[in-house]
Amino acid sequence: MRELYPPIEPFEIERLRVSDLHELHLEQSGRPDGWPVIFVHGGPGAGTTPEYRRFFDPAAYRIVLFDQRGCGRSTPRASLEQNTTWDLVDDMEKIRVHLGIERWVVFGGSWGSTLALAYAEAHPDRVIALALRGIFLLRPHEIRWFYQEGASFVFPDAWDAFLAPIPEDEHVDLLAAYHRRLIGGDPAQRATAAKAWATWEASTIRLIPSPKLIAEFSQPDAADNLARIESHYFVNHGFFDRPDQLLDGVPLIRHIPAVIVHGRYDMCCPVANAWDLHRRWPEAELEIVPDAGHAAMEAGIVDRLVEATDRFSRLR
Repeated sequence: MRELYPPIEPFEIERLRVSDLHELHLEQSGRPDGWPVIFVHGGPGAGTTPEYRRFFDPAAYRIVLFDQRGCGRSTPRASLEQNTTWDLVDDMEKIRVHLGIERWVVFGGSWGSTLALAYAEAHPDRVIALALRGIFLLRPHEIRWFYQEGASFVFPDAWDAFLAPIPEDEHVDLLAAYHRRLIGGDPAQRATAAKAWATWEASTIRLIPSPKLIAEFSQPDAADNLARIESHYFVNHGFFDRPDQLLDGVPLIRHIPAVIVHGRYDMCCPVANAWDLHRRWPEAELEIVPDAGHAAMEAGIVDRLVEATDRFSRLR
C-alpha cells in the first residue's frame, strides 16, 4: 500500500493579492521545473497543511498550494466579502498566470473537488488531469443529508451536540439557524456556534473518529473560519445557477484524464455523489475505497491518491 511521500519544505512562499481586499498565502515545493500540480483544499473555509505536499513525488512535481479567500494564512481571516465560488475560480487562474504555468494537474478533495470541477469546466484547456476525492457537488439534498437529517442517524451522539446551541423551534432549518449566529454580532454566540459546527464535522469525517482531529477543528480560529465560510457558501447554494450545474458541465471535461477516489463509508459526502459523477463521466476512473470514510488521510484513500498522482506524473 502506498504511503505519503516524506515531508518537504517549500522552495518559495509568497503573498498574492487577488482583489482590493483579499491576499492569498501561496507556496511552491518539489521541483521548480517539475510537472505542475495545484492542490485545492476543502471546507470551504479550511486551509492547507504541510501534509498536503506529500501526495506528490517531489522529484517529479512542482507542487502549488494556496489558502483560499478567508482561509488559513490568507487575509482577511474568515471574510465573506468578495468570497464566492467564481472568485476562487478566478483566483486559481490568477495563480496560474502569476506562476507562468501553461497547464497543470488539478487535485481536490471534498469542497476541493467542487472547486476543482468548477475550475476545470471553466478552463478545460488549462487542465492536464484531475485527481478528485470525496466528491461534493453541493446539491440541496447533500446539504440536507449532513446538516438536517441523514448523517444524524449514524452519529446521534455527535448530532445532539450539534443541536445544542440551537433552540428547538429553529430545528426545522438548522443551516439557516447556524448561519444567523455565525454572521451575527454576538461574539459569544458566534464562537459557540462555530465550535459546535466544526466539532460535528470533525466527529464524522473519519471511519474511526479521531479525538486529535476533533480538538484541532474546534480551536477557535479554525472553527470560526470553517463554520462561517461553509455556512456562507451553503446558504447561497455554492453560488451555482442550478443544483446540477457541475454534473451538467461534465461534457466540457470528459476528455481530461481523471481519477475519482471515494470512501465507501463517507458520512460527510456519501458515495452516491461519486457514483452520480461517474455515471455522467464514465471515462473517469472511479475508486471506491472499501474501508474508508471521508478524510484524505485514511490509509486506503492515501494509497489510491498517491497511485493516481504517480501515474499522472508520467503523462509529461
